[in-house]
Formats: sequence, C-alpha cells, structure tokens
Amino acid sequence: MKTAYIYLIISLSIVFLSCKKEKHSKTAASLDYSKSYYWASLPIETNKNVDVFFVHPTIFGGTEEMNMDITNDDLRLRVQSVLLKQASIFSKHCNIYTPYYKQMSFDGLSLNPKERNRYFSIGMEDIEQAFDYYINHLNKGRPFILAGHSQGSQILINLMKLKFHDPKLMKKLIAAYLIGYSVTNNDITEANYLKIAKSANDTGVIITYNTQSEGALDSPVLLPHAKCVNPLNWKNNSEYASKELNLGAIFFKENGDIDSIVPQFTDAWIDKNGALVVNTPKIETYSTPNFPKGVYHKYDYSFFYKNLEKNVDERIKAYSNKTK
Repeated sequence: MKTAYIYLIISLSIVFLSCKKEKHSKTAASLDYSKSYYWASLPIETNKNVDVFFVHPTIFGGTEEMNMDITNDDLRLRVQSVLLKQASIFSKHCNIYTPYYKQMSFDGLSLNPKERNRYFSIGMEDIEQAFDYYINHLNKGRPFILAGHSQGSQILINLMKLKFHDPKLMKKLIAAYLIGYSVTNNDITEANYLKIAKSANDTGVIITYNTQSEGALDSPVLLPHAKCVNPLNWKNNSEYASKELNLGAIFFKENGDIDSIVPQFTDAWIDKNGALVVNTPKIETYSTPNFPKGVYHKYDYSFFYKNLEKNVDERIKAYSNKTK
C-alpha cells in the first residue's frame, strides 16, 4: 500500500521519462531543453493550475569527471529515485518540471574556491537555460513554485538573485522551497526582493532550513548568518515546536519506494547559528554519509514530509485567494 501510494500521486501529475541512452556529448557547452531527453520529469498533461520547477540535489561523486554525465543511465536512475523521495511532495498540486543538469560532483567541495566555482557554474548555466526554456515555452502563464535540495537549492538561490528582480516573475512565484542549503543575510542584502517566510501561508517567500542534531558542528551547507524557517510551525524565530506538530516523516528505500511512515517523528527549533535542530532517537542512524556526525542533510525532506506536503497546499490556496 505504501509503495502504491507514492506511485499513485506521482502518476497523477508527471511522467518520469525513459532512461534509454542516446548519443549526446558529455562535454556539450549547452543542453537543448526543447528535447524531452534533457528533462527528468515533464508533464504529459498540464492538468494542475500550478507548476513546480524542481532542481535535484547532488547524486554522484567522482574525481575523474567533476561534472555529471547526464547520459549515464545509472545517474539518471538516481535522479528518478530522488524525485520519488522529494519532488513527490508537490505532485498532488503541481505539474512538476525537473531538468537534468551537469551538476558538480560531491568531490568538488574539496577543491579550492576558484576551481569549485568553475565546475559549479557549469551546472548553474544548465539550470538557467532550462528555467528560461520553461518560462518561455512550458509555463503558459501559470503561477509556480521553485524547489530544490542541497546543490539544487544553491543553484536556485543564485537563479533568484539573477532573475527575480523582474516583478513579472515575482508576481507568479507562490514560494521557493530552498531546502538543504543556506540563504544568508548577505543573500538578502544583495537582493532585497528575497523574503524569508514568516508564516504558513505567506507567498512570494523562501522556505529554507538545514536539519541537524543539537551540538552538531561543521555542516558544509550551514553557512554563517543562515536564515531558517521551522517546517513544524512555519516561523523563522527560535520558538520551540513539539513533535506533536509533526504530521509524519516518510522514509524511503534507495529506489524511491516508501520504507516507513512515522507520525510525530521529531520536534524542531532554530538555534543561534540558524540550524534547524531536532531530537531523534539515534544520531548515528540519521547522520548523512560524508557529513559531520549529527548532520541530517539526507533527511531534510523526509523528517517533515507530511508538513511540507500540507504547506504546499496552504500556500497555493493563499496565493489563489490573494490574486482573485
């Protein structure tokens, strides 16, 4: 039943495209987003009134190639499993658009800033092109949500700073779920049209947080002066939210099938560093591989799955009421 549920809600709104390999250059300067091959999810029918433009997180590591080969069948399948674990939150209410992109390898984090930025920029340019194609050819004037995780959120932060000074784009933005990377005071200063959510139903705002245990240190995604929104009470202050507010965590198998659903899984509060702190039964169980102990990066969506799903509905309704 659990597996059927997740595939049912996905099938209602999007098609996960075939991973059949075609002949495409790994080193192509740009991708042709007019072709469905370059989209990890693309609606068969736009039967929802709202879209989500979703950018997936880092799904590979490698030192020989520092940017993802999007023609690699195994990597394409990993993206598909991420869509089931994360993008499915939006599938009840949104047409989901997810481009493949030549993202930087996880190993790029160990490079010096100049080299790291060079490889990161390759994926960034892909997403900028995909978003432009989406707006100009696929969106058809519908309001939309931006969403991502980890590197995907980092890219979307940059995309918002580049493009969302345009009031036409901001007017159509319901919200941006930029989870698993930090939106900082500096970002807000650079682009004062970026606003952090203060409640469950404000619109045109950013939802951002990085989940970890109390006392966890050195998270690579928690930057100085990070902003944070608590997904249990939707406030951006230090107010404690008990686990009774947690509508349900959903944990997944590696292939994207549901493993378990746990109501009232954890509480949450925002600490002085802008981290979203939670109490979980076993720190070791939920610590993300290759991250410091107590950093729950992998589970940013899972811990609060049902709350996020409900909030998408709330913000869409609030946007609709505001624009009537």
